[in-house]
Amino acid sequence: METDSKKLLMKRFTDFINTASDELAGELISPQAMFFVPGRSEPLQGPDGYQEIIAMMRAGFPDIQWTLEELIIEGDRVAARFTMRGTHHGSFLGVPPSGKAIEVKAVNFYRFADGQIVEEYGQPDLLGLLQQIGAVPL
Repeated sequence: METDSKKLLMKRFTDFINTASDELAGELISPQAMFFVPGRSEPLQGPDGYQEIIAMMRAGFPDIQWTLEELIIEGDRVAARFTMRGTHHGSFLGVPPSGKAIEVKAVNFYRFADGQIVEEYGQPDLLGLLQQIGAVPL
């Protein structure tokens, strides 16, 4: 898979995480894909696993949107820097809605095979997010 193809795939993946489209999930994510999420002992798997991640974020931040800021591509791997923005209108990690806006950075690492994502290690700035919604003092 060429660099330009990976860039396009990551742009479409950003469209997917911003829309939670089942169609895009099936197209971009391998059924065997593994997603390693902070705070979870076991990885989530496949398109449904990623939809679970999105649903958890949307439960706390219904208007959340991700902006892809930067990509570094090497072989079958991609490092992506995102900014997440949204408003805390629902419970998140047990924290009741605060109505506060968030802007959180995340760095995720992906592996590709056969034109699909097969692995992601996600690392959002959870401390920064919790500080922004008032759950942790500054």
